[in-house]
Amino acid sequence: MLQPFTSESVTEGHPDKLADQISDAILDECLRQDAQSRVAVETLLTRGLAVVAGEITTHAYVEIPDVVRRTINEVGYTRTEYGFEGDTCGVMVAIQEQSPNIGQGVDTGGAGDQGMMFGFACNETPELMPLPITIAHALTRQLSEVRRANPDLGFRPDGKSQVTVLYENGAPKAIDTVVISAQHDPELTQAQVRERVLEHVVQPVLARFADRVDINAKHYYVNPTGVFVIGGPQADTGVTGRKIIVDTYGGFCRHGGGAFSGKDPTKVDRSATYMARYLAKNIVAAGLAERVEIQVSYAIGVAQPVSLLLETFGTHKVDPAKIVKRIQEAFDLSPRGIIQFLDLQKPQYLPTAKNGHFGNPSFRWEHRDSVSVFADLA
Repeated sequence: MLQPFTSESVTEGHPDKLADQISDAILDECLRQDAQSRVAVETLLTRGLAVVAGEITTHAYVEIPDVVRRTINEVGYTRTEYGFEGDTCGVMVAIQEQSPNIGQGVDTGGAGDQGMMFGFACNETPELMPLPITIAHALTRQLSEVRRANPDLGFRPDGKSQVTVLYENGAPKAIDTVVISAQHDPELTQAQVRERVLEHVVQPVLARFADRVDINAKHYYVNPTGVFVIGGPQADTGVTGRKIIVDTYGGFCRHGGGAFSGKDPTKVDRSATYMARYLAKNIVAAGLAERVEIQVSYAIGVAQPVSLLLETFGTHKVDPAKIVKRIQEAFDLSPRGIIQFLDLQKPQYLPTAKNGHFGNPSFRWEHRDSVSVFADLA
């Protein structure tokens, strides 16, 4: 029996993703000047206005409005006709220092908050990511790249993708449905947009996955409402942290609820989730299981996790208890230990706010350099 699973992605010009990028651009600038910066920044975007609020404790001096405007322009909101434009939009800043009640726990190496985080890996793609979110990200990345390289096609920054993959006995077999919403110039008809999206975005991307699944989708929906001229913050308010499933595994595994962008690595919402992904990926790469989900949880101000759970969905080739024991023996899962191991106190976060935080081999937590730690268990 074929079972469908659907994941979505959004372009860098989607208002929520733009808010994430602004928050992470501010974080990067703080870390560039002061590696010990404590940052928790939220961004809200609406027509003609960007609001930045949160807590920052740092020795850096950051001209936040300049960072906001630069990030907006780099994404492509450079014309007033888009309803949102980096050089002319209003920027409001409401920043205060990190609470000393939180700081006293973090300063001693403890977690910056309580919570549970999940990491996941599976053998569906070379990146060891689920196939639906991998294809969805590839589509939105392609849409943005085509827009930048071919402005004459009439695409604008906002956009979304959605992909439904059919599974048989837990393995991906075919693409069933592809949905693309692409913001465009007003003179284009829906038929023109559909033709250009299929030719320049959908067909080239799906061809990359022809060796894994049947790419002949039954259904293609391009701008199904008929028109998508008004988009970005003009059409929808953007808020940091509102695309947590897009940021992770497309709904393929559980999520602890914490967002990433705008948070320095003392926040375990970010650092521990990255470490959980790293561990899951190395376990799958070592051949110990075909699918791994790791949960790690923390108490505020406490350094070591209060729990560690490994789920293999019956795909393990080694007793999961042995894998958990090896993790505990070989890795320091305190916030300080994770930060040092993954080299997280440097500017590197703006790219994570585009096309997901996982699956990109340039990110440190995507490396497979701990396969040898698990190799003798196989």
